[in-house]
Amino acid sequence: MPNKQSEISKEKQKLFSRIKRMSGQITAVERAVTDGDECADILMLLAAIRGGVNSLMAEILEDHIRLHIIPPHRGTESPEELTEDLISLVRAYLK
Repeated sequence: MPNKQSEISKEKQKLFSRIKRMSGQITAVERAVTDGDECADILMLLAAIRGGVNSLMAEILEDHIRLHIIPPHRGTESPEELTEDLISLVRAYLK
């Protein structure tokens, strides 16, 4: 079990690194607006944040699917029910 725990810890560290990077990007946007930087520069910073958020969301969504939607112990649901659960989840997060 220590191997799996170590793997989970590494994955969480990756997520925390992404979150910290986004936090720094948000601070950069705040600074750019305060300093009166060009709109195009601010938009580029915002696009980077959006990309980071989308990437983080995709990673967490993937983990959720692997851990909660199709775990081995969920054998009682039909493939159709699992498919509907997955579609609902994706639609909710793509809004």
